[in-house]
Amino acid sequence: MKQENSIILFNQKEVRRYWSEDNEQWYFSIIDIVAILSESSNPKRYWSDLKSKLKREGSQVYENIVHLKMLAPDGKKYKTDCFSTEDLLRAIQSIPSPKAEPFKLWLAKVGYERIEETEDPELAFDRAMQTYLKKGYSKTWINQRLKTIEVRKELTDEWNDRGIKEGLEYAILTDEITKAWANKSIKEYKKFKGLKKQNLRDNMTNLELVLNMLAEASTTEISQKKRPTNFNESKKIAQEGGHVAGTARKEIESKTGESIVSSSNAKDFKIEDKNKKE
Repeated sequence: MKQENSIILFNQKEVRRYWSEDNEQWYFSIIDIVAILSESSNPKRYWSDLKSKLKREGSQVYENIVHLKMLAPDGKKYKTDCFSTEDLLRAIQSIPSPKAEPFKLWLAKVGYERIEETEDPELAFDRAMQTYLKKGYSKTWINQRLKTIEVRKELTDEWNDRGIKEGLEYAILTDEITKAWANKSIKEYKKFKGLKKQNLRDNMTNLELVLNMLAEASTTEISQKKRPTNFNESKKIAQEGGHVAGTARKEIESKTGESIVSSSNAKDFKIEDKNKKE
């Protein structure tokens, strides 16, 4: 597991964390979070008791504890109990503390919103629009991004109809599409843009989004026509769909003399939009 050690501040207190490049996740020191939220005079004992409670209750989150070496105050590294972001949020729900309450309220709100979106999918687009606006994206970019979500949904629906398993198989096929049009795997593409956990599409330029959308729309169309019966056939179709957009990319690049696959990320082109307005 390749790792990058760093510290973040939460309520002005340090929380140790590791970035795993292999599975693209942050892992946080549980003891640091417990010390902040529980305000216990003995956070190690508090976590030990909470861990025992989770184990007795058969909580799945207990099984997901990861042991990583982290720097201690004495300057040495020791194995430390860590959680991914998802598991950390689940564990926080078991901490009876006023400081943990905002997290619990937020999780309840997010859960309620997801239920609402199941009943009315349009709400998801409205909320996505507001979220992107708050993050400083232009309306032109947002409209393009929301269109890619629609195209992606059509593709995953097609994969589902063909018996493709959500999760790893979706990820493999998506990687094949990306390699075919951008000549980079998703991991290589994210590294090129200087990204870690951030969503790759949220860091694409308008033209990158258009070509990625063309690649996925083409894959959907080809799959609907050829009706693949197994994963390997769908993989070949993913490569064909990506190749369509790859050909378009090369044609545009030959006319402009510039690479479409850009190292720019959201921070860069949001600054460019701001400068244009000024």
